[in-house]
Amino acid sequence: MLAERVRSAPPWSGLPVAGAEYRNLVLAGAGGPERLTAAADLAVRIAGYDEYPMVYPRRIELVRAGADWRVEREEAASGPPAPWDFGPLRSAPGAHCLVLGPAAGPDPAELVAVGDRAVPAVTEVWGGDWPGRLLLERPATGEQFARLLEGDPAGWTGMAAVTVAAAGAPWHTPADRVLVNPEAYRRLSDFGRQVVVTHEATHVATRADTRAWTPLWLSEGIADWTAYRDSGRSPRQIAPELARDVADGKLPTALPADQDFTAGATGISQAYEQAWLACELIAREHGPGRLVALYRAVGAADGQGEDRERRTDRLLRRELGVGLDDFTRLWLEQVAALKG
Repeated sequence: MLAERVRSAPPWSGLPVAGAEYRNLVLAGAGGPERLTAAADLAVRIAGYDEYPMVYPRRIELVRAGADWRVEREEAASGPPAPWDFGPLRSAPGAHCLVLGPAAGPDPAELVAVGDRAVPAVTEVWGGDWPGRLLLERPATGEQFARLLEGDPAGWTGMAAVTVAAAGAPWHTPADRVLVNPEAYRRLSDFGRQVVVTHEATHVATRADTRAWTPLWLSEGIADWTAYRDSGRSPRQIAPELARDVADGKLPTALPADQDFTAGATGISQAYEQAWLACELIAREHGPGRLVALYRAVGAADGQGEDRERRTDRLLRRELGVGLDDFTRLWLEQVAALKG
């Protein structure tokens, strides 16, 4: 097959690749028998991390090289670019993580250390039913970060990291890697960086228990709760934007809606802080084990035939003995208490 005769200097050199191949070649002439153009899927798997390969639709130009064909030029055909489209990469392994970044970029040692601290902290809460390893990708710029997410750079300015699935992986594949926004990450304190990466590592660890019907106040709140656990910080230190709103008399009337967590949304900081406070309330009143059990119960629930609010109410009653309305009332009391 022609796909087996395509040779190229791998642009992903510097990465621990377990396998790479071009699939589904569709050929077209390119002005002579020695040249071809092709559409193809490039499948690349990171050793030790990818259950499924990253798959990138590519446009390639081929030149005959004896009995084989050599890739002369390659570019993205659709979807997000590959990380190596921005330039040469390097990898840095840690005890519990692997950091991928530009070969000419900053020393990855700091991010490796943050990832290595995040994984055990998450495992302490969620147990060993996840791979217990973290793949961190840090591009060179915020613009590259947004391009990898196929988003508007302006909308991602304030997001320091996001958990994503491997490009082209099957639709049901849980998000399994963390994409770091280098510009937003750089602005954080050492403590803030640890919180961000531990938050995202929690998403990786809990993806098997997360469903489309899981309220974002619960999934984002529990990730922040895991990240801030045992930090020794007060609620007002963890939720400063919300505390300022409360001091100004601006109190929420309901738990944050999913759209409140959209990148670039007005009040997104307050939404995250409100979600953390909701999960902190559950852990304080019922114990961390009940918070984890509630999260898993929501994920295990049948997603058919019951609207999300009714399902959340039923599971709150079953796991905590309190319905959604009463829980919201108790949470609002905690919000009001931030006034001091």
